[in-house]
Amino acid sequence: MMGMSPYLLALLAAVAFALGSVLQQRGTLETKASEGDPHFLVEILKKPVWLLGGALQVTGWILQAAALVDGSLIVVQSICALSLVIALPLGVRFSGQHIGKRSVAGALITLIGIIAFLYLGQPQGGTSTPSSSSWSTCLIISAGVMVTLTLFARKKQGPLAAVLFATAAGISYGFQAAVTKIFVTQLGNGIPFLLTSWTTYALILSALIGFGLQQSALKTGFLAPALAASNASVLASSVIFGVALYQETLSNGQERFSPAIIALAIAIIGVVMLASPENGPPVKMEPNTH
Repeated sequence: MMGMSPYLLALLAAVAFALGSVLQQRGTLETKASEGDPHFLVEILKKPVWLLGGALQVTGWILQAAALVDGSLIVVQSICALSLVIALPLGVRFSGQHIGKRSVAGALITLIGIIAFLYLGQPQGGTSTPSSSSWSTCLIISAGVMVTLTLFARKKQGPLAAVLFATAAGISYGFQAAVTKIFVTQLGNGIPFLLTSWTTYALILSALIGFGLQQSALKTGFLAPALAASNASVLASSVIFGVALYQETLSNGQERFSPAIIALAIAIIGVVMLASPENGPPVKMEPNTH
């Protein structure tokens, strides 16, 4: 992957994330336990289709990490957010999702919004060494929001539960990406250094938390709301983390800055449309005991 554009790597990561999410959803829907029952997290480990999806998610993370070596956090995460658009037709093919006209419109609006945001905003990298106080502030606020969303999600059902679980997962994944940008620069320091670095454990913990929350969202059977909310919160939190942690900036010209923000808002409107419950009943599959 040496010599490849970080943005091409990010696009390849988006494809891997999309296919991985769809296959993982298929695996979660084949389990007997409900999304509120943590036992389904054990059951999915016996599903080959889920494991294949997991392998693709890991591949996506490796591609994303490679992109973050030289790429802006905001830009890389914006491109990775396109996994939502890519996942919808894959969901029709592999897990029998019904994708309505609003979802198609939402996907197009999201795509246009992200492309316009990147073109107009032209995000630029800042510092490569965020301060410890910045990390602490982002961690505390993110954890508080995630806990609140999860508590509400456990009391809800259907697409709303999918949105709440997935939004919390997206924040965790956004934080994971922010930590990854530091982690990849430390790989050359050797195993002993990595075992004593806080970034290693923050990366593992954020990945595990995001994993559990995202699987709970997929288990509801509503693929579009789950992926839409996850991608929206990843995108929004990554912009915030990029600015707050890495001091990344958008175009300095006011004539481009304001339209860039509007384009980002349009992209988020697109994912809100995707998160609306117009896609019919959730997909259900017979539990596979093999």
